[in-house]
Amino acid sequence: MENVSETLISQAGDISSKCHSNVTDWRTAGHLFHSIIPRGPTVPALICVFAFLTLFSLLANLFTLYTIERSGDFSYLPRFILCKSLIFSDLLQTVTFAPAIINSLARRQTMEFNPYCYFQHVVGGATIFSSLTTITCMALERYLFVCYALQYTVTVTRERVSKVLVLIWLYSAAIGVVSLSLVLSKGRQENVPDVTVGLLCEPDIMEQHVGSPRAPAIFRKVAGSLALLLCLLAHAFSYFRMYRNASNAVVPFNESNAAARRTVLFYCGMLFLQLLPLLTKVTSDALWFGSREDCLAGPSVTAAGFHVSLLVMLLVPPCINPLVYGLRSVELRKALVKLLRWRVGHRGDQERPRGMMRLRNFVHPNLPDAG
Repeated sequence: MENVSETLISQAGDISSKCHSNVTDWRTAGHLFHSIIPRGPTVPALICVFAFLTLFSLLANLFTLYTIERSGDFSYLPRFILCKSLIFSDLLQTVTFAPAIINSLARRQTMEFNPYCYFQHVVGGATIFSSLTTITCMALERYLFVCYALQYTVTVTRERVSKVLVLIWLYSAAIGVVSLSLVLSKGRQENVPDVTVGLLCEPDIMEQHVGSPRAPAIFRKVAGSLALLLCLLAHAFSYFRMYRNASNAVVPFNESNAAARRTVLFYCGMLFLQLLPLLTKVTSDALWFGSREDCLAGPSVTAAGFHVSLLVMLLVPPCINPLVYGLRSVELRKALVKLLRWRVGHRGDQERPRGMMRLRNFVHPNLPDAG
């Protein structure tokens, strides 16, 4: 999802053609792995990091989804319908990326090229585009809610939001399928090595593996750049209008606008974390082939560091999205408190008859009643 010059793409194709004659066995896979991650305590530490991110992402997303579903009417609001779609995308992204990365780290080998790589390529691309488009729609939804409160209930309905989500997933799936089709049709089909040069079958690794064809790289980068530009413009427009609307509301009363400013800055920071994998990818692509042309030597230290950082950053948005767009909302926090109180009260109602039965056992049946 980034702009890379045609010079780098052509250099990638030349270097990849040399790699096809060398990467042939599992010893090379192990050598490539250690060129990315040196021997030492780094591997166990990374396994712990990825395991923690995976567990946190699954628990946070599932707990948020459970709270939304148990909250009753909140689950049918447009805002939380979009949030549930984002949660599904985050869960799918986590279970697609995390196990493969942890498996590569545990085996200390780069990713094996098999049909699962195709699945990673399509699903990974679809979930990333879906998440990016969904948070764009969530920003626009908040803009309509704040700035056009009277027309909101008529304009933003459950049926329209559902149709928008169908279009988002069709668009995202089409991006992934078309990208993979270009890789298979334009890439090399003969003398393909059994192992890749990365810990995950991300798009650039797949393209390099089949000879670095230009068509899928150009398509992916153009589509990603347009989606990223649309996301940035939508967020800038929505939050600027909401901030100005809040400023106009407090100016007549000479009050501080610090709350609105903190809210805008907070969501801008969360958007930066959401886009951090894309920014890391831009730098990673520019350095992956820039310093060495020896395939068996692997990428440079800087490029390998960016590659590992990218893998970590891919699991960060699924961890923060349920907290930012779900549990941070006032409605969902109230529903969570209500749910916890209900469970505590329900547990007390179940334990009360047992306590009464235990007290009854202490009263002798032949004793007269009090009074």
